[in-house]
Amino acid sequence: MGIFKRLRDLTAASINDLLDKAEDPVKMLNQFLRDMEQDILEAESAVAKQIAIEKKFKMQVEEAQEIVQKRQEQAVKALEQNNEDLARRALEDKKEHQTSLDEMTRQHDIAKTNADQLRNQLNDMKDEFNKMKNKKDLLIARAESAKAQKSINQAMSGFGTDNGTKGFGRMEEKVLQMEAEAQASSELRSSSQSLDDELDKLGGGSAVDDELAALKAKVAEKKQQ
Repeated sequence: MGIFKRLRDLTAASINDLLDKAEDPVKMLNQFLRDMEQDILEAESAVAKQIAIEKKFKMQVEEAQEIVQKRQEQAVKALEQNNEDLARRALEDKKEHQTSLDEMTRQHDIAKTNADQLRNQLNDMKDEFNKMKNKKDLLIARAESAKAQKSINQAMSGFGTDNGTKGFGRMEEKVLQMEAEAQASSELRSSSQSLDDELDKLGGGSAVDDELAALKAKVAEKKQQ
């Protein structure tokens, strides 16, 4: 049947291939299980119909067996009452029902074989579904781990590339330039302060020298008097 073939095709597909093609493995796995559940529901419906057919044939077989047995007993009873003609007619009717019984028995056997086969296939589907259901969490964990590893690998692939190295080199040169400029500024400031000190010395002596000159002037003036 189509639904059984469809499930076999699904369960035969590689889980890894499914994950490779899926943008979101979690959603795909859940959808995969929903599809399997739907297949199981359709299979259960098909099995139920086949079982109904098998039961119908079984009931017809039992009814035909009862008639055959009944005609056999009636033929015996007719003979016991010396009614051979009635016994013959009972046996003729028994023969017709026996022919029907044989055919219905054959049909019932076929229907029962089909029903049993479908039951087994349905059980296989349910077993496969349970396996996939139990495996889902593991597969999702593996998928998440693979995604994380892929992200890290992608990040690491660009780590320490020429762009990064050159960038650090440029920043190092810039820092060195800033340090050189700061050093030059400090030296200029020190040079400017030394020049100011020398110019201040040219402007005059110290306070002691001034006081000494004033005192000498007073002494000279006193001598003149």
